Amino acid sequence: MASRTSSEGTYVPEGIADEFTQGEPAQGAPSSGAPSSGEEQQKPNQPPSAPALGLVGTLRWMWRQLTSMRVALMLLMLLAVAAVPGSVLPQRNQNAAGVLEYLADHPTAGEWLDKAGFFDVYSSVWFSAIYLLLFVSLVGCILPRSAAHYRALRGRPPRVPSRFNRFPAKASATTDASPAQVADAVAARLRGRISWLPTFRVDRGEEPARGARPASATVSAERGYLRETGNLVFHLALVGLLVSVATGQMLHYRGQAIVTEGRGFANAVVDYDTFEKGAWFRPESLVPFSMTLDRFVSEFASDTVAFAQARDFTAHVTVTEPSGEQRPEQIKVNHPIVVDGAKVYLQGNGFAPEITVHDADGEVAFSGRVTFIPQDTMYTSRGVVKVPDVSPGLDQIGLVGYFLPTAEVDPDGSARSAFPQPVDPLLVLEVYTGDLGLDDGAPQNVYELDTASLTPALDENGDRIKVLARPGETVKLPDGLGTLTLGDELPRYVALDLRHDPSLAFVLVFALLALGGLTVSLFTPRRRVWARAYTGPDGATVVEVAGLARGDDAGLQAEVDRALAVVPGQMDVAGQAVETRSEKD
Repeated sequence: MASRTSSEGTYVPEGIADEFTQGEPAQGAPSSGAPSSGEEQQKPNQPPSAPALGLVGTLRWMWRQLTSMRVALMLLMLLAVAAVPGSVLPQRNQNAAGVLEYLADHPTAGEWLDKAGFFDVYSSVWFSAIYLLLFVSLVGCILPRSAAHYRALRGRPPRVPSRFNRFPAKASATTDASPAQVADAVAARLRGRISWLPTFRVDRGEEPARGARPASATVSAERGYLRETGNLVFHLALVGLLVSVATGQMLHYRGQAIVTEGRGFANAVVDYDTFEKGAWFRPESLVPFSMTLDRFVSEFASDTVAFAQARDFTAHVTVTEPSGEQRPEQIKVNHPIVVDGAKVYLQGNGFAPEITVHDADGEVAFSGRVTFIPQDTMYTSRGVVKVPDVSPGLDQIGLVGYFLPTAEVDPDGSARSAFPQPVDPLLVLEVYTGDLGLDDGAPQNVYELDTASLTPALDENGDRIKVLARPGETVKLPDGLGTLTLGDELPRYVALDLRHDPSLAFVLVFALLALGGLTVSLFTPRRRVWARAYTGPDGATVVEVAGLARGDDAGLQAEVDRALAVVPGQMDVAGQAVETRSEKD
């Protein structure tokens, strides 16, 4: 290489300008490649400054960071963390009353949480931003990798290296077969038995003489493309899951309805007790079918081993299609029925006795079936009766208590149910009077009675009076408030849960694809195998096989040995027996 002397008299390789050497150029000394007189000279020992990225460079850097796997994993973890408040705090679209109660109990913190969208987590701006960034990150990562993988699929295996001794797995042998026969046998073994689904991608070639080595027949083979294919399928399935879940949340609807025997409901928003819907749901999209609960059958064990354990719950219903066609159906636990793409589940059951209340003027202030919610396995059921429609001038009445299917009353007056079936039913209620607060406009839980502003009915000892009624009985309410009548029949009710999510099938498909792609990606080895066969000095054919894997691969040497084992006519040194020699570093 040519050299020269810099302006300071130091040795400088040819092609290196003075400004890139230590020290300043001498005054007035010309320098090849030096900046022009109008440009600023770089000071001595000053480190070189990086060029400015500019707007385009900055955007390109941000895009590369966003589409990196590290950022994708961070966004995935951040999405999981962001979903936590949606499980801890009440959500407005699911529990509006719970949100109001939280705001009342925590006025300061609740106001800030509400402004930040913590009561509408899954539709908030920040949650949607994380969701969309994760989607963009996955797409931006997958598309370039898919293009690169497509080019790799169309490529050929790498050429045969000149030396095999540097590879971790290798083997050699001698044979009386010709180099071409050897190479053909190894190539056939690596391709596999199924022509349309080869094990390795194989190239069969020839090499000219090189140095002391004569002309050779070569084989170059590569496998493991399915590893990257599985990886891409896994990431594409994740994108599909994101799209499916988002679509399902936009289009889904879910309603709960309590239906008593002999009555039913129509598939309309106003007929459900609670109703949840996605942002893109339209009420007119509901199919106008109806359902009637004909009867409900429950079975409980009566033996001493499994006493009172549930054996079966069956709701016999009649479904009426929009065309007017009717069909009987049965709904069991974990065995829903499907009506127009929506699944109807049996979520609960209990008793809904008929209660009639007459006020002090003898007018009917309340009449209807009251739902009592079971509190234990013996169906000790709690319920509330709110009687706001009393005659003018009279206090409103609130009744709260228990319905006991098989009542057991202790000497101290406490009562409980001893069996879930109505063997000896009893209604036990406490009586309150005052303003029920139903005219305030604030939503109330129909299964709870706020007694803070109500006055309980007390006896002479100051204890709360309990009203006891059996089926068909009429009892007087304390303090001349009127009477209560319990009906002869004890209708049962069922709690039905109707769910419609058009994305469930897609979620299942993409989940299975993700699992399959991950399995293929984890358990498919990436290997390269080369073979060379040439005629040795003694006239025998020398066979050399080597292998290379991406990462640790315990089966690589066995793959090389299997490739060498198919070589025909292998000989020992005397030319009488088979010889195969494997070498490992």
